[in-house]
Amino acid sequence: MISCLSLYSYSFCEKIALKKYRRCVKRGCIKRPQVVSGAKKDGFGLRVFVLSDLHTDYPENMAWVRSLSTKRHEKDVLLVAGDVAEMYDNFILTMSLLKERFEYVFFVPGNHDLWCRWETEDFDSLEKLNKLLDACKQLGVETNPAVIDGLGIIPLFSWYHESFDREDDIVGVRIPSLDMACKDFHACKWPGNLSNRDTSLALYFDLMNEKNQNTVKQIQSTCSQIITFSHFVPRQELCPEKRMLFYPKLPKIIGSDWLEDRIRSIHGVESSSFACHVFGHTHFCWDAVVDGIRYVQAPLAYPRERKRRMNGGETWLPFCIYLDGEFGAKVMPCYWSDYYAINPRTPSNTELAPWVARFYNLI
Repeated sequence: MISCLSLYSYSFCEKIALKKYRRCVKRGCIKRPQVVSGAKKDGFGLRVFVLSDLHTDYPENMAWVRSLSTKRHEKDVLLVAGDVAEMYDNFILTMSLLKERFEYVFFVPGNHDLWCRWETEDFDSLEKLNKLLDACKQLGVETNPAVIDGLGIIPLFSWYHESFDREDDIVGVRIPSLDMACKDFHACKWPGNLSNRDTSLALYFDLMNEKNQNTVKQIQSTCSQIITFSHFVPRQELCPEKRMLFYPKLPKIIGSDWLEDRIRSIHGVESSSFACHVFGHTHFCWDAVVDGIRYVQAPLAYPRERKRRMNGGETWLPFCIYLDGEFGAKVMPCYWSDYYAINPRTPSNTELAPWVARFYNLI
């Protein structure tokens, strides 16, 4: 979310691959494959892996993507929950590498994917979104709902709005404004009728899902198990309380009420053990069941965050969420969701945690 960009240098072979990709797109010779059933590997049934916040503008993260086996996942499904890369060329390279390793790759965009700071072409964030979706289509990356071996997979477009945050604010501390802390306010470029400062973007992105309603209804009627996924956060309790955060205003720029409403319209109000939603954005590893739906976040995150061992991971990613007809057991380290599994959430308590107080030089 709040980052410093490290530019990535391509190898000679990667530059040639990018040029070849652009030529194939221009000639129309790259076709989108049809999703069909039959993803099997070495006696296992369908396996679905999840991953978010790759941020491959960082050389270390791009190297991690390259290090993924080209054999181990060749019959598997990967759900990428946004924030692949800021730079378009890094996005293309990353998604190409993932598509080479997984039989099926699904994607929803995150905020970093729509930044326009370093692009050579002059376009706004919506135009960049369309460009990314077109690139996914050419690469064979899915951005629409589909059924694979009886499992429904539904990508959901979303954006955040400040009114998503309804918990008590931290007072008496000089906390940077959203404009200062969140680069989206400067790195994204929106048409005049859309803004980060109201609900217009959250509504716009939610309405993008309407075109798939007929497909979603078919999936609901034919699939007993469904995975939905988005980049942004659908519920505020899927983020630590403000007093625990180095940036206590974070909940104002992470989630959408419309996203949770749409998830519930798909999985049902009460839901069941066959419902799962994957998200990203906050870089907190998470695995918890709330009101009948399992919510999972499995971020690669920034290199500096992985060193703290509270965000992201390298050795256990991508995370296997579904194996041979069943949702996988919780095996990844999830510091905060594990904490809230045994400690009640008390958002009315606005006394800063010691590490946050030290950060603001209060102790």
